[in-house]
Order: sequence, then C-alpha cells, then structure tokens
Amino acid sequence: MTAPQQLFTSRVLLLTGHYGTGKTECAVNLALALAAAGEKTVLADLDIVNPYFRSRERKDRLTAAGVRVITSSQACSDADVPAIPAEVNTIFQDRSCRGVLDIGGDPVGARVLARFRPQIAREDCCLLYVSNANRPEVREPDRALACLRSIEDVTGLKCGGIINNTHLCGETTAEDIRRGAALAEELSRAAGIPVICHTAEASLAPQLTDLTVWPIEIYMKKPWEVLPTGMRGKERRLK
Repeated sequence: MTAPQQLFTSRVLLLTGHYGTGKTECAVNLALALAAAGEKTVLADLDIVNPYFRSRERKDRLTAAGVRVITSSQACSDADVPAIPAEVNTIFQDRSCRGVLDIGGDPVGARVLARFRPQIAREDCCLLYVSNANRPEVREPDRALACLRSIEDVTGLKCGGIINNTHLCGETTAEDIRRGAALAEELSRAAGIPVICHTAEASLAPQLTDLTVWPIEIYMKKPWEVLPTGMRGKERRLK
C-alpha cells in the first residue's frame, strides 16, 4: 500500500474521467489523506454538469478534517448551480496549499477547466484520468482512450496519469480490481500515460500486493446505503 501524498506530488491535482467512474470518491479520499498528512488542503467541487455524487455532500467530514471546501452551491448541498465560484482562484494564488479539483465527468463537464488554463499553465498541476472498467461507456480501451483524448482536447491540458478505480461498490473483489488494472495498462500503452495506482478498500489490499495500491475508504454512498444513527449498533449485533 502506498500513501497518496507519495503517489501524487503535484501541488494541484485535477481529477476527471467519465461520469460514474468514482472521481468524487477519489477526490474526497485524496483531500482527506493530504490533510491527515499535515498538508494545508483545499477541495474544489467543480462537478457542475450532471453530477451523480458531489464532494460537497461530505463537507462536514472534510471540514472537520481541516479541508477547506469550495463549491458553487453553498446554501444547499442538494442544489446544482452551474457556476464556477471565484474562490477557486485562491488554489492557484496560495502556493502554500495543496489543491484537489473534482471536475465534471465527461468532456462537457471538464470544460470548466478551460477557464483556468492560464493559471494552470503557471502552476505545478497534474490532470488525472479516473478509469473504471465497470462503466459500460469506457470499459473498452478504444472508448476509454477516446474519452481521455476528448477531455484533453476540451481542457487544452495533457493528462499526467491514470487511476484505476474499478469497483462494484460493496461487491468489489480483488478480481474486479485486477480486471480494471488490465484495462488501465492497455489505456496507458495506447495513450502514453502512466498508471499511477489502483484504488482498493484496505481489506482487499493484501490480495493485491503486486499492484501499487492506494487504500481508500468509501465515503460516497447512496441514501439507502447509509443507516440512521440508531440502526448502526443493531446492524452490528445482527452480523
């Protein structure tokens, strides 16, 4: 297992990929890990086009961990306002912080980065493509490559690394992650972009010692997957 601050060394990290690949999960985990390592961390939720999960849904958890959260919808976490908050500029202006930007999940969503192209060009930034072999639209290497190249074209940025985030939520197995690793390697060869790591819950990491594993925790859950506080003890007793 490898700590994310060792895997991702650029000051500003831009997470993108096809929608549903788990970009937001990666962004939240990354911001929390950087903060836990003592880094001054800012997470900007810029997924403003057809978001499924939103980083801001975990704002309380992030804030408690010392992460500053920037979002376009400050008043209500369930409201989607298709606007880019001016506060995002502080990530590029304050070089004492580590920035994590959760970007929209397709070329249209990634277009928001074009606005910050001049700032990005002056800073130590890395565009990361999140891959998930279980997403039908990008589970074939040629289609994943087309998505990656479209994002590069729209943003005017070159992708610096691939994250294999293949999963089946709570049903994920080591075999799923290995299948995703095979796709990521094919994509890497076709695109000429390195695979940075493979995400996995800590319980699966011992089965993946031959891979560079970034252990993550699942924070982004569907409403019916989150038990009311009073039910958690009951669930443990039933198990």
